[in-house]
Amino acid sequence: MAEAATEDAARPWPPPAGAYAEERGLFQLLQNMLEELLIHKPDDPIEFMINHLKQNNDDAPRICVLGPPASGKTTVKIPNALWANLIQERLSNVDCIKQGWILEGFPENQEQAWMLQSSGIFPRHVVMLYAPDTVLIERSGGKRLDPLTQEVFHTTFDWPSDPLVQERLVKPEDLSEQEVSKKLLEYHRNFPEVFHIYQKVLKSINADQPSVDVLSQVLAFVQTRHRSAAPFTPRILFFGPPGSGKSLQAALIAQKYDVINICCGQLLKEAVADNTKLGELVKPYIDSGCPVPDNLVLKLLTERLSSLDCLSHGWVLSGFPRDVEQGEQLQKAQINPNRVFFFNLPYESIMERLSQRRTDPVTGERYHTTFRPAPTPEIQARLRQNPKDEEENIEKRLNIYYSNVKALEDFYQDAFYVNADQDPYVIFEFIESCIIKPLPCKKH
Repeated sequence: MAEAATEDAARPWPPPAGAYAEERGLFQLLQNMLEELLIHKPDDPIEFMINHLKQNNDDAPRICVLGPPASGKTTVKIPNALWANLIQERLSNVDCIKQGWILEGFPENQEQAWMLQSSGIFPRHVVMLYAPDTVLIERSGGKRLDPLTQEVFHTTFDWPSDPLVQERLVKPEDLSEQEVSKKLLEYHRNFPEVFHIYQKVLKSINADQPSVDVLSQVLAFVQTRHRSAAPFTPRILFFGPPGSGKSLQAALIAQKYDVINICCGQLLKEAVADNTKLGELVKPYIDSGCPVPDNLVLKLLTERLSSLDCLSHGWVLSGFPRDVEQGEQLQKAQINPNRVFFFNLPYESIMERLSQRRTDPVTGERYHTTFRPAPTPEIQARLRQNPKDEEENIEKRLNIYYSNVKALEDFYQDAFYVNADQDPYVIFEFIESCIIKPLPCKKH
């Protein structure tokens, strides 16, 4: 009991406001409520916001599936205004508000899209199916209609197994090649305007592939969350074996987004060089090559990550924690990352990257016998290898990393996994995309 009380006393209180609001989705909630207020302009905004919170529908899917004739959807000709009224009435029902909705084949043109917007209907995802006109015309020719049930079948893709159903199928009257070509012409005329309206939430998907593949791509898209305008301070952790490129990626992220780049090992060396009180305690361990005790590392990190620049700009940290116990200590100190990355690199690539590194003792310049050889025989002759880059020492470091990484992956379950065996700028683009887009919504 006393131990628990001591732990609680050690935690900063109140917790940092930004981290608290971000962790509980308050920024996004406020943004969503403000958007709804501006869209609907209610007479009583307070009552409106209370009802909005009661509905708890901010993560409900709102999806439009659009595309030309025969791309995998059906359309019916109804006047635009009537369409908009019917849709608004249906989407206002409790089931649509709470569970979300999928609107198929609408809007077909700019006027219809504007009518939806004026009714306060904004899809979160718009799926635009496409295929070559020749494929669409060919598909249309295979459509068959059951006049009894009005169910649509296809001679190639969806033929009924029941012989009785097969016998009564008829070809729809409006699906002649000439009629389909006319509809396609109208679609191509209207498509650019609709695309322009929804371009920020729209993804085009090729419908000329197996339906299972189309569905897979559609699901992957509608499960993403778009970049939010809500305040976001990056707090990034990088894990990976030695030689996986964590330092380079941290430097690139820091340079582009002005976050503070913190390498735990470098932080310890700086504390020693600056002769701080903590540095004096750390120095004997650094000089002897022994691991610095967790309590000293954590105190140094907490001090650095609580500084004004880290709180206002965010940070990217590598080299700590090295195991779950250290991760739990970070958590208790209220240092919670909002993006975690694990870098994966094959053993052979690690060895190739590290064991061939060399340093020029005269200039301090770094070389690599394969990727960046010395420019002259004279420089080549004086190059030296850092003892930590000898194969047996690399093996030791790898064994330590791999003995802890599985537990760390379980501890940070929302982590992203990076293929570090590719071009550094390809890796950077992937990491960047994970940072700027919100995490998938957790299902409770």
